[in-house]
Amino acid sequence: MRFDIITVLPSLLDSPFAHSILQRAQKKGLAEIVVHNLRDYSTNKQKSVDDYPYGGGSGMVMQIEPFASCIEKLLAERTYDEVIFMSPDGETLNQEIANNLSTKGNMMILCGHYKGIDQRIRDIYVTKEISVGDYVLSGGELPAAILTDAIIRLIPGVLSDETSALSDSFQDGLLDAPIYTRPADWKGHKVPDVLLSGHEAKIAEWRDEQQLKRTLERRPDLLND
Repeated sequence: MRFDIITVLPSLLDSPFAHSILQRAQKKGLAEIVVHNLRDYSTNKQKSVDDYPYGGGSGMVMQIEPFASCIEKLLAERTYDEVIFMSPDGETLNQEIANNLSTKGNMMILCGHYKGIDQRIRDIYVTKEISVGDYVLSGGELPAAILTDAIIRLIPGVLSDETSALSDSFQDGLLDAPIYTRPADWKGHKVPDVLLSGHEAKIAEWRDEQQLKRTLERRPDLLND
């Protein structure tokens, strides 16, 4: 699976993709992440990619030409299943979206900055808009890293334990049950006896109960959907 990420701040994405699971996925050849500097496609000597908004108003708007040039170059090289724009007014990212995107092939991700991008880019090229929550960030780079991480960890072979991702929170519509490791007794704080029993059926039942309890307490909205 290939991810082409277009941004005005490519160095901001160096660290997220150079460590842990995302790094291993790339080394295994299971995922390819290519970051493109939007300034390379600027049409002026200053390498600027923004201008004042028509109609007035505060902030600057990312111009259509640099984005269009980069997008069209990439589209000429390969087919993309999705061209995604990270936007606060997009569909809120959830596990179902991540699961669905993990089954696709090539993806292009556009990172906005400043006040936003020219609407014509969204109208002409973008096939999906995704938000990481009801708040505004300085740009789309961190949301792009979040989306990429959420997708790549689901690709078969990326995680050492294939069942790990399937037991994560939200996979079955519930939050995960509490988890523990050694020592079994730390300063009088003990691991629940059932987890030490070795009785798989009882452990599974306890986890199901705890998942439901935790979801009711912390995210009852998940049960109402």
